[in-house]
Amino acid sequence: RAVHGLAQLEILCKQLYETTDTAVRHQAEKALVEFTNSPDCLSKCQLLLERGSSSYSQLLAATCLSKLVSRTSNPLPLEQRIDIRNYVLNYLATRPKLAAFVTQALIQLYARITKLGWFDCQKDDYVFRNVIADVTRFLQDSVEHCIIGVTILSQLTNEINQADTTHPLTKHRKIASSFRDSSLFDIFTLSCNLLKQASGKNLNLNDESQHGLLMQLLKLSYNCLNYDFIGTSTDESSDDLCTVQIPTSWRSAFLDSSTLQLFFNLYHSIPPSLSPLVLSCLVQIASVRRSLFNNAERAKFLSHLVDGVKRILANPQCLPDPNNYHEFCRLLARLKSNYQLGELVKVENYPEVIRLIANFTVTSLQHWEFAPNSVHYLLSLWQRLAASVPYVKATEPHLLETYTPEVTKAYITSRLESVHVILRDGLEDPLDDAGLVQQQLDQLSTIGRCEYEKTCALLVQLFDQAAQTYQELLQSTNSSAADITVQEGRLTWLVYIIGAVIGGRVSFASTDEQDAMDGELVCRVLQLMNLTDSRLAQAGNERLELAMLSFFEQFRKIYIGDQVQKSSKVNTTFLLEKKSVSAVSIKPVQTWNQNCIKHPVKALLCLID
Repeated sequence: RAVHGLAQLEILCKQLYETTDTAVRHQAEKALVEFTNSPDCLSKCQLLLERGSSSYSQLLAATCLSKLVSRTSNPLPLEQRIDIRNYVLNYLATRPKLAAFVTQALIQLYARITKLGWFDCQKDDYVFRNVIADVTRFLQDSVEHCIIGVTILSQLTNEINQADTTHPLTKHRKIASSFRDSSLFDIFTLSCNLLKQASGKNLNLNDESQHGLLMQLLKLSYNCLNYDFIGTSTDESSDDLCTVQIPTSWRSAFLDSSTLQLFFNLYHSIPPSLSPLVLSCLVQIASVRRSLFNNAERAKFLSHLVDGVKRILANPQCLPDPNNYHEFCRLLARLKSNYQLGELVKVENYPEVIRLIANFTVTSLQHWEFAPNSVHYLLSLWQRLAASVPYVKATEPHLLETYTPEVTKAYITSRLESVHVILRDGLEDPLDDAGLVQQQLDQLSTIGRCEYEKTCALLVQLFDQAAQTYQELLQSTNSSAADITVQEGRLTWLVYIIGAVIGGRVSFASTDEQDAMDGELVCRVLQLMNLTDSRLAQAGNERLELAMLSFFEQFRKIYIGDQVQKSSKVNTTFLLEKKSVSAVSIKPVQTWNQNCIKHPVKALLCLID
C-alpha cells in the first residue's frame, strides 16, 4: 500500500509541475493539499525522500515538511523536529548532487526548523543553536559539500532576519536579537576566513562548482552585513540614507583594515559576474555607523575606504557591467551619506579622488542611456557635497568650486542632447516619468546653486540659443515637425531646470546678485510662455506646459509665498518695471539683455491678475 501510495504521489507531482493542462494541474493541487493535511503526511514525506524516483517528489516532501514544522496549531513535538533536522542534514550530506531546487527546499526546511526552535531546550541545551557545528562537516568535505554548508548558513541568516506573518513580531525580534548576539559574528568571521582562503588559492572560476562556492560565500557575507541589527526594518526606498548598526562587539573586524582590503582585492580578482556582490558588501561596510569608531579610527577607516574607491576608478575595467556600475554608484553615494565633507577633505588622496569621481560622474551623465536608474546615486553624492560647502571648517580645499559646475553642465547638456536621440530612435522619454524628473531636479537644485554664476551663465546661453532656434523654426515655412518637436523638448528641459535652480535658492544664503540672476532666468521663461500661448490655438506641447507649471510652482515658493524675505531684490525692484510681459515678444538673443531682462515679478503678477 505504501509503495502504491508513493507511486500515486509521484504521478501527482509530475502533473503539478509539468502538465500544461489547467484542469489536470488543478486536480493535482487539490489532491496534494489533502495529502499535506493527512495524518500520515510526515511518514510519507520520509518515504518520498528515501524511495521517491523523481526530484519533484523530493521537492513535495521538503515543502510539506516545512508546512508541518511551521504550523502554530498542533505543533510537532520537540523530538520529532530534532529528528527532522538531523535527517535533513544527513540527507544533504549523503546526496550532494540533488537537483538545485530540492537542495534549496531542504536548506529552507532546516532554516525554518532552526529559527522556530531557537529557544527550545532539551536537558538544558538549546538544541537548535549549534549551527556552525551543524555545517562543519560540510565545510571540511568536497567543494559541493562546502557549497551546501555555506548556503545553509546564508539561508539561515536570511530566514532569521525576515519576519513572517504567521508568528508574532515580538517573537521574531527576540529570536533575531539572540541569533545576532550568539552566532552572527562567528558566521561573518567564518565567511571572511573562507573568502581569504579562497582568494589565496588559484581558483579556477571557470569551474562551475568553484564559481558557485565563491558566490555563496559572498552572499553569506552580504546577508551578515545586511542584517537588521536593531529591528528598524528599513525599506529599500531609503537605502541611500541607511546606516548599518554594527554591534560594538564587531569592532575588531572593522578596525582591522584587512577586512576592508579583502573585499577590494576580491573585486579586482574575480569576474564581473561576481563582483557586484563584492560591491554590495562594500556598500554595507562603508555604511557602518560612525559611533563604532573614535575620531582617529574613523579617519583611518575612511582613508582605506577612499583608497579602495580610487583604485576602482583608476582601473574601471569592470564598471561597464551595469550591475557593477549600479553598485559602485551606491558606494560613492555612501561616502557622503555617512561621512562629512570636512572628514573627506582630510584624506590624503582627496584631490585625486574628487577629480576621478567628477570625471566618472560627467562621463556617466553624458552616457545617460547606459544605466539611468543609477544616476540618482551620483546626483545624491554631489547634492550632499554641495550642501555641505557652507559648513566646512577644514583648511584643506574641497575643490567643489571646480567640479560642481562640470557636473551641472554635464547634466544639463546631456538632457538637451538626449532629446534628438530619443526622438530618432524611438526610446522611452524620461520626461514622461514625472517622479524621476522631479527627483533629479531636486538634486540638481542644490548642485546648480553652488557656483551659481556659472550655472546661470550656462542656462542663459543655452536658453537663448534654443529659444532663437525655436522662433526661427516657427517663422520658417520649411521647418519640419520633427525639428520643432526637438526644440520644444530642449526648451522643456531648460524650463524644468530653471525652475529647479530657482527653487534651490532656499539651500543657500542668497545675495542680491544671485536674485538678479534669478530675474534673468525668470524673464526668459515668461517670454517663452508668451510665444507658446500665442500658438495654443494651432498647436500645444503638453510636456512644455507641465514644465511651465513646475517652474511657476518653484517661483511662487521662492518669491511670492508668505515666507518670502521682504529684502529680496527681486521683490523690491519689480515695482520699477513698467512693461507687462504680455507686451514683450521673443527677441533676437543680442537684444534680450538690453530691454527685456529685468526683474519680472510685476509682469508675473499682471498675468495672475
